Amino acid sequence: MSGLGFDLIATDGAARRGRLTTPHGVVETPCFMPVGTAGTVKGLYPAQLRAIGAEIVLSNTYHLMLRPGPETVASLGGLHEFMGWDGPILTDSGGFQVMSLAKLRKIDRDGVTFRSHLDGSEHRLTPERAVEIQSLLGADIAMQLDECIRLPAPTGEIARAMELSLDWAARSKAAFGTPEGRALFGIVQGGDDRALRSRSAAELVRLGFDGYAIGGLAVGEPRETMVDIVTHLAAELPESRPRYLMGVGKPEDLIAAVAAGVDMFDCVHPTRAGRHGHAFTSRGVLNLDNARHRDDPRPLDETATSENARTWSRAYLHHLVRAGEILGAIILSEVNLAYYLNLMAAMRLAIEAGTLEDCAASVRAGWARGDLDPIG
Repeated sequence: MSGLGFDLIATDGAARRGRLTTPHGVVETPCFMPVGTAGTVKGLYPAQLRAIGAEIVLSNTYHLMLRPGPETVASLGGLHEFMGWDGPILTDSGGFQVMSLAKLRKIDRDGVTFRSHLDGSEHRLTPERAVEIQSLLGADIAMQLDECIRLPAPTGEIARAMELSLDWAARSKAAFGTPEGRALFGIVQGGDDRALRSRSAAELVRLGFDGYAIGGLAVGEPRETMVDIVTHLAAELPESRPRYLMGVGKPEDLIAAVAAGVDMFDCVHPTRAGRHGHAFTSRGVLNLDNARHRDDPRPLDETATSENARTWSRAYLHHLVRAGEILGAIILSEVNLAYYLNLMAAMRLAIEAGTLEDCAASVRAGWARGDLDPIG
């Protein structure tokens, strides 16, 4: 691999305990990557991320392309210097925006033409330009440009998007070359069709990438379908390369995918939930907007690793949420990310000990004991 080392340390069934080595540091896997879409994880300083156990963050090519622009970031020392994060950074290629901004884009064999959601200005993203932007940003791990589509969808449409993504994968790899200290991941597409997924995975492995991502899930399909596809694919991807499930997910999804053999995850869910007044705890999810918390002096979770979860009363956090105070969103975002990162750390230890199933059962039992909202 050109810019990424991956060592497999232990297994427990299909689950893997590994270690990624990058020029900006080591990442213990399975890992969760806080999402810093526009060069910041909303509400948290880099030092706070480090304090709660984050080792790698994700930023987004499309959003940084629009502002401040990749050339600007490069002129200021690259994304690590720009955002004050000295650890590894993975950048998404913009493929998700091909789906989420469908009304603002036009897709063709060569690439995608976008209308900016900010000011309507026109931008062009091709596999080559996506790789160039990620190079300018200085990402440790770059992603190929792909087409992600919502599910359910007709098989013919899923096949078309998968074939286009394979074409873009080859072009991305050719444009990327073999730069020292940087890595490129291919993205498996194919919707909810096992055969198409297998074809995509086989062709990407033939092309040869530093790691392999599973894209195009958690986009409308039932959870059971997502777990089935992930379990099917993980067994078909190389053991010697990291496996990354993109945009997933909720705690129960992380547990299932780790058990299937996935190494890396990202999702906006913990910080977005925090901004909407939801807190992840060892006994389930608390909705601090609910009136029943108004006079509750208890902390969110007296057993949590997060000091914020052990310090502030539910009554105070209810007040902050109801008042729309920024501090509430900041505290709950930190609490939620700490919960996710602690969950991943617990699963790493369990895989080493051969007790992942017991670990998962213990986590689920904690949720079941709570009198809270169902896990979100």
